[in-house]
Amino acid sequence: MANISASLVKELRDETGAGMMDCKAALAATEGDMEAAVDWLRKKGISKAAKKAGRVAAEGLIGVAVGGDAGALVEVNSETDFVARNDQFKDFVKNAAKLALAEGCDAEKLLDKSMGDASVRETLTNMIAKIGENMAVRRAVTLTVSPGVVAFYVHNAASPELGKIGVLVALKSTADKAKLAALGKQLAMHIAAAAPLALTAEHLSKDVVERERAIQVELVNQNSAGKPQNIIEKMLEGRMRKFYEDAVLQQQTFVIDGETRIDKVIEKASKDFGVPVEISGFVRFQVGEGMDKISEDVAD
Repeated sequence: MANISASLVKELRDETGAGMMDCKAALAATEGDMEAAVDWLRKKGISKAAKKAGRVAAEGLIGVAVGGDAGALVEVNSETDFVARNDQFKDFVKNAAKLALAEGCDAEKLLDKSMGDASVRETLTNMIAKIGENMAVRRAVTLTVSPGVVAFYVHNAASPELGKIGVLVALKSTADKAKLAALGKQLAMHIAAAAPLALTAEHLSKDVVERERAIQVELVNQNSAGKPQNIIEKMLEGRMRKFYEDAVLQQQTFVIDGETRIDKVIEKASKDFGVPVEISGFVRFQVGEGMDKISEDVAD
């Protein structure tokens, strides 16, 4: 049986809102597998979490760079937040984002690009030796659109180009670029807060949809004793519709006004600007998402 630490139980509780004993039972039943424990709680009807953004564990910063119709995001991790606040580290992340934008490359290719007199990889290695803490360029992505603009937003900003969450939004349109940029900034703020999984339902991973459907089928079955099949199917359909409203950007409610769906926001913008406006893509990076947390037992 897996050793279930108090910190792991707390992490599950923070993520799901379930009670400590329920979280401990879920982790025991799933041998300490956090993702499986979330599903276990949801199948028992204990957790109402619709989706999981990922276990945020590693420290570091997200760097962003934009240039009209293109933008780049880079995540650089460090072991501690103390190093993430170091000026040398922040400068490195800024320059890495600018380089990713200029070169249009991913993290692996970025490491081999020149940053001053050395490559990004060599610069990082030298910084590790100087600061004495492990660091890594975890990921990098670029987003382009034509015609249109790529807008951005940084949350928990350490500076205008650095933060714990970074978002790029590509708006395809021939509308006035200043108006597009203003709309894009608001949409990027929404994405930072709402953390959509995909632009449309069609863009969602089949694995994600199937996993969610399996959970909802079990929940419906627990609450449908004696109900006719057509009612059961409508219950499942309603639950999946709610999932899509939470997970899909176009179907989410705009956090800026709290009432308008994002697809309606875009329709209104198209009407107001006098030309079609389309969200052609978005990217959201949060420091450490999807990485396992390394915890130490102080008593040990």
